[in-house]
Amino acid sequence: MTLDNLPTLNYPPIHLRARRTPNGRTEIFDAVRGKWLVLTPEEWVRRHVVAFMLSHCGYTTQHIVEEYPVAINGMAQRADIVAMCRCCKPYLVVECKEPNVKIDGDVLAQAVRYNSVLGGRYIVITNGLQTYCYAHNEGKYLPIDHFPYAEKGE
Repeated sequence: MTLDNLPTLNYPPIHLRARRTPNGRTEIFDAVRGKWLVLTPEEWVRRHVVAFMLSHCGYTTQHIVEEYPVAINGMAQRADIVAMCRCCKPYLVVECKEPNVKIDGDVLAQAVRYNSVLGGRYIVITNGLQTYCYAHNEGKYLPIDHFPYAEKGE
């Protein structure tokens, strides 16, 4: 996979540090985790979402945890992106899918499962082309018309 054959997403363009490995794979540098990652379609989406959160929504790299561990029924799973509030508790859970994956009830159910353990105020599900945002209120997930901003007062 190379940067040339990835789709344009419905997020602002981003700048990536990329390199080619000896075996021909493309890797990109993740500044949040401080490491090189294999470029996959899902990682392409995740990089755009994180960049958007940092540039447009008031989050800092200290707020963001990628591949956040979540134990569900004794099984180790990982939420793609979790943004923390100022009290260091999950505030926003983002589930990223590659662009060719349909964003449907199954993806929403996955994010809700993660959030049932994490207890965030918001969830977002996206494939980079479609993005849906929800506020968690009294056990219900209500659609909202914007990407959740960082908690105020930080």
